[in-house]
Parts: sequence; C-alpha cells; structure tokens
Amino acid sequence: MSADLVAGERILRARFGARLAAGFPMATLTTFRIGGPAALFVEPEDDDDLAAAGRAVVEAGLPFVVLGKGSNVLVADEGFPGLVLRLGRGFRWAARQRDDLTAGGAMPLPALAGIALRHSLAGLEFGVAIPASLGGAVRMNAGAHGAEMSDVLRTVDLYRLRLGDRETVGAATLRFAYRSTAVPEDAVVVAATVGLADGDPAEIRARMDEARAWRRRTQPLAEPNCGSVFKNPEGDHAARLIDEAGMKGASVGRAHVSEKHANFIVADPGARAGDVTALIDLVTDRVRERSGVILETEVQVLGGVRDAA
Repeated sequence: MSADLVAGERILRARFGARLAAGFPMATLTTFRIGGPAALFVEPEDDDDLAAAGRAVVEAGLPFVVLGKGSNVLVADEGFPGLVLRLGRGFRWAARQRDDLTAGGAMPLPALAGIALRHSLAGLEFGVAIPASLGGAVRMNAGAHGAEMSDVLRTVDLYRLRLGDRETVGAATLRFAYRSTAVPEDAVVVAATVGLADGDPAEIRARMDEARAWRRRTQPLAEPNCGSVFKNPEGDHAARLIDEAGMKGASVGRAHVSEKHANFIVADPGARAGDVTALIDLVTDRVRERSGVILETEVQVLGGVRDAA
C-alpha cells in the first residue's frame, strides 16, 4: 500500500471504522460484473461522512470516484487505486412540494419515476428505463425516448469534497449538453429537484410501460453489460454505424458486441475488462474506417490507463 493510501485509510478509518472496506470487489457493484477491486470503498450516509472523505482526498491526495448504480462503468482489471464512494441510504429519500420532486442522490431514477406516477406528476416517464441513480443521471445528463434530465431539472445540491461544503445551484448553471454537464470534478450530487406537471395517471403509466417494453425488446437485459457504450453522433446513431461496419456480434476474448443492440457490449462468463476495452478500440477503428466517424465512448472506465477519476 502506498504512503498516500496509508494516510488516506487512517483518516477515513477514524470516521468510518468498519464501514470502510479495503480491497473491495467492484465487480459486485457494476452491471458489467467484471473488473478489479477498489483500494478503498465506503458508503457515506450524511454530509459529515462526505467531509471526512473530502479530508482524505485533500490531505492524502487520494484519487477518487463517485459510483451510482454502476450501469455506465467499466472497472479495469487492476481495479481502482484510490477511494470509491457510493452514497448510502441516508441519501435515498424523496419529497414532494406542489409539482416539484426533490430526492437524494442515491435514489434510483426508475424509483423516482414511480413516485412521480403515484403523485400523478408527468415528465419523468423516460427515467423508468434508465438504470441509474439520480446523482449519476444528473452528472451525465442521462436521457431516453427523446427526453433527458436537463428537461426537468430545477436545482442540484452539490457537496464539494475539496472545499468541504454543500451548495445549491440552478440547473442552468451546469451547462447541460448531450450526455455531459459542467458538474465540477470534486462535486458529489447529493440531491436534486425536478419540475414536473400534473398529468393523467393512466397516460403516465402507459408511457412508462411503453418505455419498459421498448427496453426489454431492444436491449440485452439478461446479460452483463454497461448500457450504451458509445454516444450517438449528431444526426446519427452509434448502433447503426457499428452494424454498418459489420461489427454486430464481433468479439474479443470473452466480450462481444450484442446481436440485439450493436451499441451494447456483453461480458460473457470469464470476460475481463481488458477484453471489453480492446473490443471498444476495435469497434472504434472499424467504424472510423467504414464511415469516417470517430465514436466517443459513453461508458466511464475506472482504473488502468483509461482512469477517468
């Protein structure tokens, strides 16, 4: 263990005790179900916990990443050489005020869509098909079925790990774009408010059922994957370009491009993260050769040479 990790673990252990895990198996927390361990892992339950994590990041220089539902993440075979935070149950809550819903960053987006339905609030139906936490969905401006988080977000509560404080910002300040935002690198999305509208429950439910059915029909839900691997180029679809390049069904090692949806990579039994990253590179090269389009990845790779934390 490096000196930085030793110092970081000491700071964290003083706050979290047995709640802090060393060498935690990250494969259990991602939908890919592959990858190596996190050097340190903890689930903060409140702002004081986040403050302790922030001290470890600043004083020990720990690299860190915040994990949501693990649906847009690939952990390198070597694991992640720093601190992984996943918001605990203290950040899983929701409250209504008129047509607004406010929820903690750990609230699953499909569950929040269900709460909106129970209150006859329309506008979040698209979220039922996105397997993300609210915090993760905000950070990447998640979307589906022609809608995205920026369409409904009003405010976002951020905890700044390096500054040690919480702030509430208007959604407009986060400069939302396709699958990206200007959420600061050291910020944890601890809560957010979405603005919805009164709706007919039967119509809301029908749209949610349609979104679920579409997902079951078009995506390899029964197999380990991370969701969409590549961003859609403007005016086109990554899946179409991948299929056109003859890469549907292509494989490297124990990873293959889904026959059901070409923008999904499936990790077969025995797959390694290296198989997936090599397949991503192969698909990128073939699409560029065939169409001249350079695909950008949507999946976040943690650890190894692609470390994005």
